[in-house]
Amino acid sequence: MPDLTNPVKAIRAKCLDCCCGQQNEVKLCPAKDCPCWPFRFGKNPYRQKRELTEEQRAAARERMQKLRLLQKPR
Repeated sequence: MPDLTNPVKAIRAKCLDCCCGQQNEVKLCPAKDCPCWPFRFGKNPYRQKRELTEEQRAAARERMQKLRLLQKPR
């Protein structure tokens, strides 16, 4: 069951429903006037990619290492 609390995923589910569940048909959708059309792949095409500084990357790596150590089975 898709996460329908996320609007973009709900749009993806609607597009799949409109195309009878056929993923390839969603890709080939000719309804370019449909307001859902830009979101049909389940991603927001208007969202800007997040650019991280080297310090932010290092901090994220450190946090992930700590999480992995906590999740290791004993």
